[in-house]
Amino acid sequence: MSDTLAGRQAALRSKRVRNALRTAAFMSPWLIGFSVFFAYPLVSTVYFSFMRYDGLNPPTWRGLENWDYVFTDLPKFWPAMQNTLWLAVVMVACRVVFGLGIGLLITRIKTGAGVFRTLFYLPYLAPPVAATLAFVFLLNPGTGPVNSLLEGIGIPAPSWFNDTAWAKPALTVLAVWGVGDLMVIFMAALLDVPKEQYEAAELDGASAWQRFRYVTLPNISPIILFAVVTGIIGAMQYYTQPIVAAKVASGVMGGSGQTFEPGYPDDSTLTLPQLVYNLGFGRFDYGAASVVALVLFALSMAFTALLMRRRGGLIGSGD
Repeated sequence: MSDTLAGRQAALRSKRVRNALRTAAFMSPWLIGFSVFFAYPLVSTVYFSFMRYDGLNPPTWRGLENWDYVFTDLPKFWPAMQNTLWLAVVMVACRVVFGLGIGLLITRIKTGAGVFRTLFYLPYLAPPVAATLAFVFLLNPGTGPVNSLLEGIGIPAPSWFNDTAWAKPALTVLAVWGVGDLMVIFMAALLDVPKEQYEAAELDGASAWQRFRYVTLPNISPIILFAVVTGIIGAMQYYTQPIVAAKVASGVMGGSGQTFEPGYPDDSTLTLPQLVYNLGFGRFDYGAASVVALVLFALSMAFTALLMRRRGGLIGSGD
């Protein structure tokens, strides 16, 4: 009796081991990718944040000195933090609102919807560097056509990328100009809303706003959450557009014999990814760069966790 029970237990253990190995085999591509491209870099970043390391000499223990330096003695850290948070809130909100608005507009158009859809989507296909260069020249305070038009109708023309108060709004306008990706996503979600719900709401006497609030929003709420979360993660990695705009607007393109500190004008376009690159590959201070990278990672995780927990209050509920 005991031998039979022991045999069954051994067979059950063997089956569990085989199932575990089979599961691990199917998951191995993901496990390898996760380990190589996420877990190892994250652990290394944490390790180097406590080290003095310049990429040439062996790392030496520094304790919390890198953290203290970044938070108390690095003058560009807090401006970069403020700019990154500003872009994550304002720029992402504008992109979501405009993307949803354009999607609603095109789904309501009876004729020519394909033409408008193409026109709004084409800017998204422009390479980031080329789009930024074009915007800097369009918004040039002296010769740009936008300022010439504004002055022609009597509106004071701002200096855009040359003004600390207008540099981030100009980057936001650039981001909204390329909102075609969100437009397509929202159009797909809007076309998937059951028409029967709109018809029932109309029979109940619901206004256009009430139909949008109580029919459209609850149905597309997962897509809005997706757009906000991915937008914030993208804003936390915002590097190319601000640095290209700052270089072109300042007249320093980083050629031979030229040095450039990111953030022109007066650190108003400096973001945390730029600071990470500048510290790590410009000053070879990998310890401080690792600290800033970990702060950036923590901010992204905090924003994502907050949005996932409060998604009902952010986008409304279907009740």
